Amino acid sequence: MDIDAAVTLTQDRLAEEGGTMGDLLGHFRNRISPVLIGDPEWERILECARKLPITMGALPFGFELPLHERRPEADFGVSLASGTRAAGYYRERARTDGTDETANAIARLFEQMDAEDSPLRAIVGRKLMLEYDIGSARACGSSLPGMFLRPGERPIVGASGQENDVASVVEALVSCVGWEMSDAQRENVGRVYLAQPAETRMDSFGVFPSRSRAIRLAIMGFKSQEQICSYLENTGWPGRVSAVDSVISRFKERVNVVRTGANIDVREEGVGPTLGLTLIVKQRYTKDSRYWLDGLTDWDPFLQALGHESLVVPEKLAALSDWVSKPTTLFAKSGRYVLLRGIHHIKLVISENQLRKAKAYVFLVLSGAAAP
Repeated sequence: MDIDAAVTLTQDRLAEEGGTMGDLLGHFRNRISPVLIGDPEWERILECARKLPITMGALPFGFELPLHERRPEADFGVSLASGTRAAGYYRERARTDGTDETANAIARLFEQMDAEDSPLRAIVGRKLMLEYDIGSARACGSSLPGMFLRPGERPIVGASGQENDVASVVEALVSCVGWEMSDAQRENVGRVYLAQPAETRMDSFGVFPSRSRAIRLAIMGFKSQEQICSYLENTGWPGRVSAVDSVISRFKERVNVVRTGANIDVREEGVGPTLGLTLIVKQRYTKDSRYWLDGLTDWDPFLQALGHESLVVPEKLAALSDWVSKPTTLFAKSGRYVLLRGIHHIKLVISENQLRKAKAYVFLVLSGAAAP
C-alpha cells in the first residue's frame, strides 16, 4: 500500500474514533512524561486540539519542548495535505465561516497547490505543517498558527539557480496569510538563497503571522563549521559569528556532528539577530521510507552532549531520552494501529551572542494501515 492510500485509510478509521484531535490526544496522556508536559499545560494543548479535526492524526504530529525552561510546557504541531479529509474540513470551514482566519489561510494555500500544473505543488507537494504557540504564548486563543512548507518534491539546492522556486514558495506563504512583502524583503530572501553553498538545501519555509512579518528559512547540509560561519557572514547575519563557531566546536568535542543547519529570519531590514542551530548526528532524507524510524539509541550521544550545557534542565533531558520507542501496536474501536515516537531534531537558539535556548522537536506517527 502506498503512502497516500495508507493516509486515506488511517483518516477514515480515525473518523470512527472521535471528532477532534483532542479526542485522539486524550489517549496518549499516559505516554507523555509530566516532566515534559505538565497537567495544566496538557489541558491547554487539548483546548487547542479540540479545534482541529481528528483526521489530522493520520499525518505526523508532535510537540516543541523547551529543554531550557523548568516549566513543563510545549507548543503543538500538526500536518495536513490537500486532497485529504482534513483539507476538506478546512475548505468547508472557509466556505461557511469567513471569520476563521486559519481555515481561510489554509484554503487559499491549497487552492494554489491544487491548481492545474501548479508550480507550488511541483516544489512542495501537497503537505503543510502548522505550529501552534501554546506554551510559548501562554495562551491558545484564536491566533493563526505558524505555517511551514518543505520543498520535498523538487529540492531547492544551493548554487543551482533556483531563485524562482524560492520566490514561488515564499509568495505562496505570504499571500495565504494576507501579507504583502516589500521589495526589500524579497531581495533579502533572494540574497540569503544566493549565499547558500552548493549541496546545502532549503529545508523549509515558514511564517508566524502571530509574531512578526519575518520569513523563517531553514537551510540544512553545511559540511563544516567554517562553511556555515562563512554563510552567516555572507548573508549579513548581525550576530557574532565567533559565538556560533564556539557552540559548534564544543559540541563536536563531545559528539560526531555530520552536518549542520541554520534557521534564520529574513525581515524587511535584513536577516534577524536570532539564529537557530541544528546539529545533525543522524542524516534524514525525506524520501527515505524509514524517515520516521529511529533506532532506540540513535539520539543518546547527542543527548549526553547536550547534558553538559548548564541551561538544559536535567530532568527534562532524562525524560526526553525515553521518548523514542519501538513501533507499538494500539487497539481501538476501529481496529489496530501502529504508533511510532521519535525525536525529529533539536534546535539550539543563539541570541545576543550566547546559547540561550534548546528545543526538542518530537513526533508521533500513527497508522491504521501498518498493522495486519
